[in-house]
Amino acid sequence: MESNSLPTELILTHPHQSLGSTKLDWTPQPGNYLDFQGETYAVLERHHKYQLKSGRYRLHKIDLYVQSAKRPDERTLVNGHWVIGDASCTYNAHSEIVRCAINPDGPCESCHNYEYSESSCGS
Repeated sequence: MESNSLPTELILTHPHQSLGSTKLDWTPQPGNYLDFQGETYAVLERHHKYQLKSGRYRLHKIDLYVQSAKRPDERTLVNGHWVIGDASCTYNAHSEIVRCAINPDGPCESCHNYEYSESSCGS
């Protein structure tokens, strides 16, 4: 799948530094996790770089702004996307990056602030 691979630079957000470049055969979205040189990173932002070639702009490179992260053990599918933690809790952020303000590191299973909310569940 080399023809579909684009050069991708991974940039650590804090401290701001380049981690290096790679070619990916998929397009990570913010909230996705990826492994690079033995470490796991969460994608925070994606910036496209275009190049004018033969009178047309073509996608030339992708910059991914990442932070070091551990893949979450708890995830819930809500309306077609994965969120961290138990989405049935009132306090769940319904985010791919943040679980909740009360217990951001989890786990949801033993959280004493858990409150079930049917409207939070999604479909």
